[in-house]
Parts: sequence; C-alpha cells; structure tokens
Amino acid sequence: MVKEEGEGEEEPEEKQQQWKEEREGEKDGESKAVANADRSYRRYERESRLLRKRSEDYQVVEEVFDMPTMMVITKMVNDGVLRSLHSHFASGKEARVFIAEAPDGSLLAVKIYLTVSAEFRKRMQYIAGDPRFSEIKGGTRNFISIWARKEFKNLQQAHNAGVRVPKPVAVEKNVLVMEFIGDNEGNVAIPLANLENITATDYSEVVKQLKILYQKAGLVHADLSEYNIFKDPQGHVILLDFGSAVDVKHPNSKQFLGRDVQNVNRFFAKRGIDVIDTLQLMDIITSG
Repeated sequence: MVKEEGEGEEEPEEKQQQWKEEREGEKDGESKAVANADRSYRRYERESRLLRKRSEDYQVVEEVFDMPTMMVITKMVNDGVLRSLHSHFASGKEARVFIAEAPDGSLLAVKIYLTVSAEFRKRMQYIAGDPRFSEIKGGTRNFISIWARKEFKNLQQAHNAGVRVPKPVAVEKNVLVMEFIGDNEGNVAIPLANLENITATDYSEVVKQLKILYQKAGLVHADLSEYNIFKDPQGHVILLDFGSAVDVKHPNSKQFLGRDVQNVNRFFAKRGIDVIDTLQLMDIITSG
C-alpha cells in the first residue's frame, strides 16, 4: 500500500510552535477573563457595602431629622451651643446619639429622641409619681420633650452631687447636649458588657456611685445594667442613660433600686466577682 504524501509524518516545527502560541494565547485570555471577573466582583462587593452604609445613613436621617428637630439643631448652632454635628455612634429604641463639636473645638454628645418611637408609651411609670414632673400635657412630642428635660435634670442633679455622669450642657425639645465620654479622637468609652477585664474594684466603684446617686443626688437610676455603665479612657466608671431615673420620693423608687442592684450583681457574679447580697446592698446604698 502506497503511503500518501505527508501521511503519518510529524508536523513541521514551525506549525507546532504556532499551535503552542495559540494555546498560550487562549490561556492568557482565560486568565484575563478570570481576573476581570474577580475585579468586577470585588467592585460589586465594595459598591454593595457602600450602598448598605448609605442606606443606613439615610434611615438615620429619616428617623431623626424631621423639620422640628432640624430647627432645634439650627437654633443650638445659632445660640453658640454647637458648632457642628458629626456622625452618630449609638442607637437605641428611643434615641440616636451623635458626636458634635462645641464652639471651642471640644467634643460633645448630642442625644436626639425619636419623635416617632412607640417606646415612650412604656415610660409613663417613670414620670407619673415623680414630684418634679407632675404636669404632663397630651401629645407624643410634648411627652418626649418632658422626657428630654427629665434626663437633663437627672444628669444635672447627679453631676452636681459628684456622681460620675456626663455633664449636661443644654436641652431643647427632643435634643439633649452633654459631655462626650471618650477620648479627644472621638473614640467612645466602652460599656462594661464589652470589656474583658472586669475586677472587684469595678464592682466597688459602681456601688459607690449608686450610693452617692441615692444619698446625695436623691435619685435612683431605675434602668441600670452593664450596657449603660461605662469606663472612660482613664479607667473611671461612668453611669449613663438617666431618662428613667426617678426621685427617691417616687412611690416605686425602692422597687426600681432593687432591680438595678439585681442587674449589677448578676453581671458581676457572671464575671466571677464576689457580690453583696441584694437586700444588704440596698441597705448600704440607702443608709450605710
């Protein structure tokens, strides 16, 4: 059988080289496609995170900055209470808290109570019976305005008595301005709930502050927990969130104090700290 020309012969060297180059080109194309897809995905992830962040910011703006609140902030700027308002750093069911700058450049905390929050309906028990706030007119906005003034007054009484609390600066309708608890860079103090190293000294300091609060300021916090007991950069224990605080003459003050003490003891006991019996501790705070 006669072999046809070229049958069974190896491809010429230049043809093999051409085939090799074509395959490498295809591989390069595939690698570039993968790289482009990877870059596109990373860009999508970045943009998605940015959109989520913007969405959260817009939500905060919509919840907080209605026209009456904007008018209050503008008035505070015009009155020299604030120079500017910066980002928010804490959120709760009832309020949002923002870092602000005072005219002298120092940092302040601005607490803006949400005028649409349904949480305030549950708060009447902390005002009804308080001799300082006997007249309450109807309307949600009016109630929230009273609540803001109540927290301002509580902070004022506690601060003047020597309790470690943020110094109150101003209050207007649903906006409360107070000392910023943190460092000069805007880093916020940390609540006990988020601290790893909790000591018996911390427990003694909390008890001391509660004793001063009751005996000298004439107040019971009424909503105390590890989430509103903070440590400042110097390691001092600071008490926050005084909207619920009541006068010791309030008919439910002892009940509220008992709950505060139980919350404090529960937290420290879970962290391995020896605590004082609830009834004994209440006696120490009120009379010892």
